[in-house]
Amino acid sequence: MHTPLRILFIEDHADLAANLADYFEAKGHVVDVAMDGVTGLHLALVNPYDILVLDLMLPGMDGITLCRKLRQDNEGGSTPVIMLTARATLDDKVAGFASGADDYLVKPFELKELELRILALTKRASGRLAQRVLQVSDLEFNLDTLRARRGSRSLELPTIPLKILELLMLRSPGVVARRDIEQAVWGDFPPDSDALRVHMHTLRSAIDQPGQGAPLLHTLRGIGYCLALRDASTA
Repeated sequence: MHTPLRILFIEDHADLAANLADYFEAKGHVVDVAMDGVTGLHLALVNPYDILVLDLMLPGMDGITLCRKLRQDNEGGSTPVIMLTARATLDDKVAGFASGADDYLVKPFELKELELRILALTKRASGRLAQRVLQVSDLEFNLDTLRARRGSRSLELPTIPLKILELLMLRSPGVVARRDIEQAVWGDFPPDSDALRVHMHTLRSAIDQPGQGAPLLHTLRGIGYCLALRDASTA
């Protein structure tokens, strides 16, 4: 039994799109479908998909342009992409791979073959990302790109708050003592106590914005800090 995947199909042929959705949903996967390139790119950038399967010829924005824009964006740059096309010339394949596609499948194709390619690509991708993306609830921190996000919202953080975020996420849901944070950030010569408080305020302001999810960063007064989804009464 394979782990359920979140898949985005970007395909303007209604019957094929419906067949793809029916087949993969029956296999237990979560499927979204976009019928044009502009909508597909928007969905790809605001949702965390395991893989994208897109047609080369799309209304609004063709598959080559879509894939190139996706690869230029930090949020969607590493998502595996399979490109579908009725054109099988070498030039078409070269253009597809040059835009950032990971695989290329010529129409007509068997759904089983597409399924096997999707499973192979996502397995390789998960191996590359193993232990390199920290996650607490809907908060993610990519240790390779140093990009943090909560849900679909990117977090812009200076270097020191990023270091603190990494430590808190690694130790979550445990409590991290103030002295441990200071040691990790400044070594044996921490600045005055207000410095950590300022950086924690910066981190909290980025993570826990009003009306955008339950608080994750909690203060245990006189002890330290905890990053977890929990009762915020002590924060």
